Amino acid sequence: MNRVIEISNIVKNYQIGSVIVRALRSVSINIEKNEYVAIMGPSGSGKSTLLNLLGCLDTPTSGSYVLNGTDVSKMEDDFLAETRNKEIGFVFQTFNLLPRYTALENVTLPLIYAGIPKVEREKKAVQTLDHVGLADRMTHKPNELSGGQRQRVAIARALVNSPSIILADEPTGNLDSKTALDIMGLLDDIHRNGNTVILVTHEEDIAKHAARIIRLFDGEVSQDFANTAYVKA
Repeated sequence: MNRVIEISNIVKNYQIGSVIVRALRSVSINIEKNEYVAIMGPSGSGKSTLLNLLGCLDTPTSGSYVLNGTDVSKMEDDFLAETRNKEIGFVFQTFNLLPRYTALENVTLPLIYAGIPKVEREKKAVQTLDHVGLADRMTHKPNELSGGQRQRVAIARALVNSPSIILADEPTGNLDSKTALDIMGLLDDIHRNGNTVILVTHEEDIAKHAARIIRLFDGEVSQDFANTAYVKA
């Protein structure tokens, strides 16, 4: 297997006034290509901080983060943004779609940032929306779509650049239980098709979709184990 993520002795501190908050304390995690990993932990455990670091939205106070062979832990913001757009597809609990844009326009955004010509990016966006089952909703705006359909648009946007990693932050948090199962089924399919999927969740039922579960507590990895109930179709 090829290692896509190698985090070594990551520390992240925040200063709030005169108080230093130690969000992550010497965290080390390796993730291989095509792994399906759930990151869990209570509020304040460091999940969000780790998510921001994995997604190249932030850099650590100390330690190293090697993403696909490149140390991104000390990158300047411009290079970090370029790496983020190329390597990582984000799926958020709140969808983060632009309300005035159609589904198709929302999905083309990462391709615009990547400098892909218009004809090519529209073709790729159409194919990706079709892949997530929204071929008949491409011209609809977010307020014309259900919660599940909006999350499918967000997943299509995450996939369209063919990233190394799909990073899903509480992807079912705003969905009813039936729609949540549909969305998790789609993420399961994405994993089966070869993507590395990292899922951040506080829900045990959602975490059970992953082959490996990492639990955080007080900024440290408290457990890292294979999910014995996981079955890859």
